[in-house]
Amino acid sequence: MRDPSLTLYLPEQTILEFKRNRESKIADAIKTLSEQKIPDSFPQMCKDYPEYKTLKDSIAAFQDAKAKIMKKLQKDVNEKTLKADQIISELFKSATKIPQSPSIIKSAKDRFDLGNPPGKKGSYGDAINWTSLLEKVPDGEELHIVARDKDYISAIDGTSLSEFLYDEWVDKKRSKVFLYGSLSDFFKQHFPNIKLATELEKRIAINKLVNSGSFASTHKAIERLSSYTDFTDKEVEEITEAAIENDQINSIIQDEDVSRFINYVIRGREKSIHPEKLQKLKNLLHVELEYEDVKDILEENDLPF
Repeated sequence: MRDPSLTLYLPEQTILEFKRNRESKIADAIKTLSEQKIPDSFPQMCKDYPEYKTLKDSIAAFQDAKAKIMKKLQKDVNEKTLKADQIISELFKSATKIPQSPSIIKSAKDRFDLGNPPGKKGSYGDAINWTSLLEKVPDGEELHIVARDKDYISAIDGTSLSEFLYDEWVDKKRSKVFLYGSLSDFFKQHFPNIKLATELEKRIAINKLVNSGSFASTHKAIERLSSYTDFTDKEVEEITEAAIENDQINSIIQDEDVSRFINYVIRGREKSIHPEKLQKLKNLLHVELEYEDVKDILEENDLPF
């Protein structure tokens, strides 16, 4: 936030929410990592083959690397030196903080008790954040909110700011307010030369797909990734390998969204994928024709869509 044209407003409530949730979110991630296992028992007959030793050595290497990562993670977590901690720390330092005051808390409770958004049952947090902004952001200054919280989002179009909140802001602050579903959406519109946010979010989504531990998380990761149109060769390779190796992906690869996404990723990129992996993936997808053949068939039939 070193651009002088930008001010990052940070309600104290947001800082407290981060501090409250940090441990539980990290604990969930560490638990997921700790539960990752490779089967280490094989039929007796496998021991007669030289590859058996390779299997056992690979399992030992996996377990050793996992133990080292767990140890380093625990150290960084305790010392608050995770990369995420460093980024958050920089943001907190550069932000204009809005302390919680008795008047902010009272106003937030009053609006919540009256049923006015934003707010969830049993929690004043969102109301305190919104009230903090209403009280401290200067009149006439535009506000740009990045949030996916449904309490802020219009029930009609699912993307713009809630009509109630928009009208309240315009009426009280005499300025415009905008809502973005992600940082990349904000940067695309106002700072198109900044690619970091988009790439970071894509990287996170790919990691979630690669490490998916359930069908639900696979569908969710693919929903996120489907908004991207460009993948590097390395990203294509990662997604391809994950689709082959992760049974939480390949078991549902025939599902419409999964199949459509994987087909999109590899279409036209066949030469950048190892032939053996490409064939395995096509077998999973039940693809029998080359994509150029499919294209020719579609053009010959001149389908009206």
